[in-house]
Amino acid sequence: MRILLANDDGFSAPGIVRLGEALSRQHEVWIAAPDSNRSGVSNALTLDRPLYATEVAPKRWQLNGTPADCVHIALNCLVPMQPDLVVSGINNGENMGDDTLYSGTVAAAMEAYLMGLPAIAFSLAARGWPHLDAAADSAAAFVDSWFTGERRHELLNVNFPALPASQHRGLKVVRLGRRHAAEPVLPVQDPQGRPMYWIGPPGKVREADEGTDFAAVAAGYTSVTPLHVDLTRTDALDELRSRLTTRSGRE
Repeated sequence: MRILLANDDGFSAPGIVRLGEALSRQHEVWIAAPDSNRSGVSNALTLDRPLYATEVAPKRWQLNGTPADCVHIALNCLVPMQPDLVVSGINNGENMGDDTLYSGTVAAAMEAYLMGLPAIAFSLAARGWPHLDAAADSAAAFVDSWFTGERRHELLNVNFPALPASQHRGLKVVRLGRRHAAEPVLPVQDPQGRPMYWIGPPGKVREADEGTDFAAVAAGYTSVTPLHVDLTRTDALDELRSRLTTRSGRE
Protein backbone atom coordinates (compact mmCIF):
# COMPACT_ATOMS: atom_id res chain seq x y z
CA MET A 1 0.00 0.00 0.00
CA ARG A 2 1.20 3.51 -0.79
CA ILE A 3 0.92 5.90 2.20
CA LEU A 4 1.54 9.64 2.37
CA LEU A 5 2.73 10.66 5.85
CA ALA A 6 2.58 14.22 7.24
CA ASN A 7 2.52 15.97 10.61
CA ASP A 8 2.54 19.39 12.28
CA ASP A 9 5.53 18.97 14.63
CA GLY A 10 8.03 19.17 11.78
CA PHE A 11 9.92 16.91 9.42
CA SER A 12 12.48 15.77 12.01
CA ALA A 13 10.12 15.30 14.95
CA PRO A 14 10.43 11.91 16.69
CA GLY A 15 6.75 11.12 16.15
CA ILE A 16 6.83 11.18 12.36
CA VAL A 17 10.27 9.56 12.19
CA ARG A 18 9.24 6.59 14.30
CA LEU A 19 5.85 6.24 12.61
CA GLY A 20 7.50 6.33 9.19
CA GLU A 21 9.80 3.49 10.23
CA ALA A 22 6.91 1.41 11.56
CA LEU A 23 4.75 1.88 8.46
CA SER A 24 7.66 1.23 6.11
CA ARG A 25 7.94 -2.35 7.33
CA GLN A 26 4.87 -3.26 5.26
CA HIS A 27 4.15 -0.29 3.01
CA GLU A 28 5.60 2.24 0.58
CA VAL A 29 5.79 5.48 2.56
CA TRP A 30 6.16 9.00 1.21
CA ILE A 31 6.69 11.89 3.63
CA ALA A 32 5.78 15.57 3.18
CA ALA A 33 6.07 17.58 6.38
CA PRO A 34 6.74 21.17 7.53
CA ASP A 35 10.36 22.26 7.89
CA SER A 36 9.59 23.52 11.43
CA ASN A 37 6.97 23.09 14.12
CA ARG A 38 3.57 24.28 12.88
CA SER A 39 1.40 23.10 15.75
CA GLY A 40 -1.96 24.79 16.24
CA VAL A 41 -2.32 26.21 12.72
CA SER A 42 -5.47 24.18 12.00
CA ASN A 43 -6.44 24.00 8.30
CA ALA A 44 -4.55 27.10 7.16
CA LEU A 45 -3.27 27.21 3.59
CA THR A 46 -0.45 29.61 2.69
CA LEU A 47 -1.76 32.01 0.04
CA ASP A 48 0.43 35.09 0.56
CA ARG A 49 3.86 33.72 -0.42
CA PRO A 50 5.39 30.95 -2.53
CA LEU A 51 6.10 27.55 -1.04
CA TYR A 52 9.18 25.41 -1.56
CA ALA A 53 9.57 21.65 -1.25
CA THR A 54 13.06 20.37 -0.46
CA GLU A 55 13.73 16.71 -1.22
CA VAL A 56 15.75 15.56 1.79
CA ALA A 57 15.88 11.94 0.59
CA PRO A 58 14.00 9.82 -1.95
CA LYS A 59 10.26 10.11 -1.19
CA ARG A 60 11.03 12.48 1.69
CA TRP A 61 10.12 16.19 1.40
CA GLN A 62 10.08 19.12 3.79
CA LEU A 63 8.13 22.28 2.98
CA ASN A 64 8.07 25.83 4.29
CA GLY A 65 4.33 25.68 4.85
CA THR A 66 1.54 24.41 7.03
CA PRO A 67 0.49 20.77 7.46
CA ALA A 68 -2.41 21.31 5.06
CA ASP A 69 0.01 22.90 2.56
CA CYS A 70 2.22 19.82 2.75
CA VAL A 71 -0.60 17.39 1.99
CA HIS A 72 -2.12 19.60 -0.70
CA ILE A 73 1.16 20.04 -2.58
CA ALA A 74 2.24 16.44 -2.11
CA LEU A 75 -1.00 15.06 -3.54
CA ASN A 76 -0.97 17.50 -6.47
CA CYS A 77 2.74 17.65 -7.32
CA LEU A 78 5.11 15.39 -5.38
CA VAL A 79 3.65 11.88 -5.19
CA PRO A 80 3.46 10.53 -8.76
CA MET A 81 0.59 8.12 -8.08
CA GLN A 82 -2.34 8.70 -5.75
CA PRO A 83 -1.72 7.20 -2.31
CA ASP A 84 -4.09 4.62 -0.89
CA LEU A 85 -4.08 6.36 2.47
CA VAL A 86 -2.86 9.57 4.13
CA VAL A 87 -1.60 9.40 7.72
CA SER A 88 -0.72 12.32 9.99
CA GLY A 89 1.34 12.16 13.20
CA ILE A 90 2.32 10.91 15.62
CA ASN A 91 1.55 14.21 17.34
CA ASN A 92 3.45 15.38 20.42
CA GLY A 93 0.46 15.48 22.77
CA GLU A 94 -3.22 14.64 22.60
CA ASN A 95 -5.72 15.90 20.04
CA MET A 96 -9.02 15.27 21.75
CA GLY A 97 -12.23 17.21 22.22
CA ASP A 98 -12.05 20.83 21.06
CA ASP A 99 -8.32 20.42 20.35
CA THR A 100 -9.23 18.92 16.99
CA LEU A 101 -10.40 22.35 15.76
CA TYR A 102 -6.91 23.81 16.21
CA SER A 103 -4.78 20.78 15.46
CA GLY A 104 -2.44 20.85 12.50
CA THR A 105 -2.15 17.07 12.80
CA VAL A 106 -5.89 16.62 12.28
CA ALA A 107 -5.86 19.32 9.57
CA ALA A 108 -3.28 17.43 7.51
CA ALA A 109 -5.50 14.35 7.55
CA MET A 110 -8.58 16.46 6.85
CA GLU A 111 -6.95 18.02 3.79
CA ALA A 112 -6.52 14.55 2.33
CA TYR A 113 -10.10 13.67 3.23
CA LEU A 114 -11.34 16.79 1.44
CA MET A 115 -9.39 15.65 -1.61
CA GLY A 116 -11.19 12.32 -1.61
CA LEU A 117 -8.78 10.06 0.26
CA PRO A 118 -9.14 8.09 3.49
CA ALA A 119 -7.04 9.61 6.25
CA ILE A 120 -6.01 9.02 9.87
CA ALA A 121 -4.59 11.47 12.44
CA PHE A 122 -2.51 9.81 15.19
CA SER A 123 -1.62 11.50 18.48
CA LEU A 124 0.08 10.43 21.70
CA ALA A 125 -1.64 11.73 24.82
CA ALA A 126 1.43 13.16 26.57
CA ARG A 127 4.09 15.68 25.71
CA GLY A 128 7.61 14.48 24.96
CA TRP A 129 6.56 11.25 23.19
CA PRO A 130 6.74 8.84 26.16
CA HIS A 131 6.35 5.22 25.02
CA LEU A 132 6.54 6.36 21.41
CA ASP A 133 7.62 2.94 20.15
CA ALA A 134 4.45 1.37 21.53
CA ALA A 135 2.31 4.07 19.91
CA ALA A 136 4.06 3.76 16.54
CA ASP A 137 3.72 -0.02 16.48
CA SER A 138 0.06 0.31 17.47
CA ALA A 139 -0.49 2.87 14.71
CA ALA A 140 1.02 0.56 12.09
CA ALA A 141 -1.12 -2.33 13.33
CA PHE A 142 -4.20 -0.11 13.28
CA VAL A 143 -3.55 0.86 9.65
CA ASP A 144 -3.22 -2.78 8.63
CA SER A 145 -6.37 -3.91 10.43
CA TRP A 146 -8.50 -0.91 9.45
CA PHE A 147 -7.55 -1.15 5.77
CA THR A 148 -8.44 -4.81 5.45
CA GLY A 149 -11.37 -5.40 3.15
CA GLU A 150 -13.45 -2.61 1.63
CA ARG A 151 -11.69 0.72 1.26
CA ARG A 152 -13.73 3.48 2.91
CA HIS A 153 -13.57 7.24 2.53
CA GLU A 154 -13.22 8.02 6.24
CA LEU A 155 -11.44 10.54 8.45
CA LEU A 156 -10.38 9.10 11.80
CA ASN A 157 -8.87 10.80 14.85
CA VAL A 158 -6.87 8.35 16.96
CA ASN A 159 -5.25 9.06 20.35
CA PHE A 160 -2.93 6.61 22.11
CA PRO A 161 -2.51 6.50 25.88
CA ALA A 162 1.07 7.21 27.02
CA LEU A 163 1.60 3.67 28.27
CA PRO A 164 3.85 0.72 27.46
CA ALA A 165 2.34 -1.74 25.02
CA SER A 166 1.61 -4.27 27.78
CA GLN A 167 -0.73 -1.78 29.46
CA HIS A 168 -2.75 -0.79 26.37
CA ARG A 169 -6.30 -2.02 26.93
CA GLY A 170 -7.44 -1.99 23.30
CA LEU A 171 -9.57 0.33 21.17
CA LYS A 172 -12.72 2.29 21.92
CA VAL A 173 -14.77 4.05 19.26
CA VAL A 174 -15.93 7.24 20.96
CA ARG A 175 -17.13 10.79 20.42
CA LEU A 176 -15.17 13.95 21.10
CA GLY A 177 -15.29 15.38 24.61
CA ARG A 178 -15.13 19.08 25.50
CA ARG A 179 -12.73 21.42 27.28
CA HIS A 180 -13.16 24.60 29.25
CA ALA A 181 -11.95 27.76 27.56
CA ALA A 182 -8.19 28.19 27.36
CA GLU A 183 -6.33 29.80 30.22
CA PRO A 184 -6.04 33.62 30.05
CA VAL A 185 -3.63 35.36 27.70
CA LEU A 186 -0.34 36.16 29.43
CA PRO A 187 0.88 39.76 28.77
CA VAL A 188 4.62 40.39 29.12
CA GLN A 189 7.17 42.89 27.81
CA ASP A 190 10.00 42.38 25.35
CA PRO A 191 13.51 43.82 26.08
CA GLN A 192 12.47 47.13 24.47
CA GLY A 193 9.46 47.44 26.74
CA ARG A 194 6.90 46.64 24.07
CA PRO A 195 3.91 44.53 25.09
CA MET A 196 3.92 40.86 24.02
CA TYR A 197 1.27 38.23 24.55
CA TRP A 198 1.41 34.48 25.10
CA ILE A 199 -1.75 32.48 24.55
CA GLY A 200 -2.23 30.29 27.62
CA PRO A 201 -2.36 26.49 27.73
CA PRO A 202 -5.51 24.50 26.94
CA GLY A 203 -8.22 24.67 29.56
CA LYS A 204 -9.22 21.81 31.81
CA VAL A 205 -11.48 19.06 30.55
CA ARG A 206 -15.17 19.98 30.90
CA GLU A 207 -16.89 16.95 29.39
CA ALA A 208 -15.14 13.61 29.83
CA ASP A 209 -18.03 11.23 30.44
CA GLU A 210 -17.96 7.58 29.45
CA GLY A 211 -18.10 7.41 25.68
CA THR A 212 -15.75 10.36 25.10
CA ASP A 213 -12.17 10.30 23.88
CA PHE A 214 -10.93 11.80 27.17
CA ALA A 215 -12.52 9.00 29.20
CA ALA A 216 -11.22 6.27 26.89
CA VAL A 217 -7.59 7.42 26.95
CA ALA A 218 -7.67 8.07 30.71
CA ALA A 219 -8.75 4.44 31.17
CA GLY A 220 -5.83 3.15 29.08
CA TYR A 221 -7.65 2.67 25.78
CA THR A 222 -6.82 4.04 22.35
CA SER A 223 -9.61 6.39 21.33
CA VAL A 224 -10.90 6.24 17.76
CA THR A 225 -13.26 9.00 16.62
CA PRO A 226 -14.72 9.30 13.11
CA LEU A 227 -14.83 12.94 12.02
CA HIS A 228 -16.64 14.86 9.30
CA VAL A 229 -16.32 18.42 8.00
CA ASP A 230 -19.95 19.49 7.62
CA LEU A 231 -20.36 22.30 10.16
CA THR A 232 -24.09 22.68 9.50
CA ARG A 233 -26.15 22.56 12.69
CA THR A 234 -28.89 20.45 11.16
CA ASP A 235 -31.11 20.44 14.25
CA ALA A 236 -31.50 24.22 13.97
CA LEU A 237 -32.33 24.47 10.27
CA ASP A 238 -36.10 24.17 10.48
CA GLU A 239 -36.46 26.47 13.49
CA LEU A 240 -34.25 29.17 11.97
CA ARG A 241 -35.96 28.87 8.59
CA SER A 242 -39.37 29.28 10.23
CA ARG A 243 -38.25 32.19 12.38
CA LEU A 244 -36.71 34.10 9.49
CA THR A 245 -39.67 33.44 7.22
CA THR A 246 -42.08 34.75 9.86
CA ARG A 247 -39.99 37.81 10.52
CA SER A 248 -39.66 38.52 6.80
CA GLY A 249 -43.44 38.27 6.40
CA ARG A 250 -44.03 40.80 9.18
CA GLU A 251 -41.68 43.26 7.54
